[in-house]
Amino acid sequence: MEIKTSRNKMYNEIIIAGFGGQGVLLSGVLIAQAAMELGLNTTWFPSYGAEMRGGTANSTVVISDDEIGSPLAFKPNALIVLNELSLDKFIYKMSDEAVIIANSSIIPQRKEYKISPYFIPVSYIADKEINNLKTANMVALGALIKALETGSGYINGKQQNYSEKSLTLDSVLSACEEVFALKPQLIEVNKKALRAGYNFREYKNLRGVR
Repeated sequence: MEIKTSRNKMYNEIIIAGFGGQGVLLSGVLIAQAAMELGLNTTWFPSYGAEMRGGTANSTVVISDDEIGSPLAFKPNALIVLNELSLDKFIYKMSDEAVIIANSSIIPQRKEYKISPYFIPVSYIADKEINNLKTANMVALGALIKALETGSGYINGKQQNYSEKSLTLDSVLSACEEVFALKPQLIEVNKKALRAGYNFREYKNLRGVR
């Protein structure tokens, strides 16, 4: 799902948030790399430092097929949250048609939110299926790509026409080669985690209009 500007251009603002050490900055780098390889304009804006110690770390990626005026997200339309603190912090900043992936392994589903997240047990999948808990961020990213594809073409129930240069599983898998070039032993495990999130069985229940 892409936001359309008044000039009929594709424009996405994506936030990835969680505790420090959960790979939220790396996820943002991977999204930005995939966008660049597709020939899109992109910015990556990390937030880290003291905030990472026991609080939330986050990164913001802006993707557009036009020039980008700011690396900040003013009306984000996609969000990955790996902990409850991040969900509470960012959900009220999201656009009404935003796609939200929430880590149900550690985020209780006991609250009502203005937008209903897709609760996916990304930490459980990373631990039990990938045998590497550190790949939970990649499982979540794969889930986001699937959710965006499932909802692609709709805003408020109306079919739209979008740029063909959109993030896909293949584009993100390809970007892994560059992002993990200095640690090639990590390429395949991260690709496996992306595929696991993308193929999560409950996506059979997702619909284009939520």
